[in-house]
Amino acid sequence: MWMIVGLGNPGTKYERNRHNIGFRVVDELARRHGFGALRASKLGADTATGMLDVGGQRHKVLLVKPMEYMNLSGFAVQRTAQFHDVDVEQIVVIHDEIDLDFARLRVKAGGGHGGHNGLRSMVEQLGSSEFQRVRVGVGKPGGAGGKDVAGYVLSDFPAALASEVDALITLAASAAETIVGSGVSAAMNQFNSKAERPGATT
Repeated sequence: MWMIVGLGNPGTKYERNRHNIGFRVVDELARRHGFGALRASKLGADTATGMLDVGGQRHKVLLVKPMEYMNLSGFAVQRTAQFHDVDVEQIVVIHDEIDLDFARLRVKAGGGHGGHNGLRSMVEQLGSSEFQRVRVGVGKPGGAGGKDVAGYVLSDFPAALASEVDALITLAASAAETIVGSGVSAAMNQFNSKAERPGATT
């Protein structure tokens, strides 16, 4: 079984934040594959189990949204993975990435946490960084030299970018599906080479 984790913060005040795009991608996967609403578990996460139909094959998947705030995400992920006997390499985490321009997407296998508190917590609690990642670009405040990163990721996307955000969520969900259905290398080849921003117009 695969486990797809979307990172974010619980509560309505955070739900549209840049930092919560992982939650929104998981919700899109649940909608797309008819999982129904994720439900609270005693392990500290909202979860739903179902089948992903990818490339004519069905794969059992557990969708997970940790509910203990971003910097504690690893605790719920570790408990959930242990309870369901999911190997670290079978975990896909979807998270916001300030080191990617807005609406860019990158698939990655393993690696460090890059200063992302959710990833840091996962690495600490899982005792491994060998999970798969879908890095969703949200850009930096004021460009590369921007400051107040915390305030930036904890703010909403501008309303004018709503269509591009929706397209990015759709693309990230497809990247997670490809990892499950065809493997991380295939997903990297397919999604990391995309030059154009999803939803962008010329």
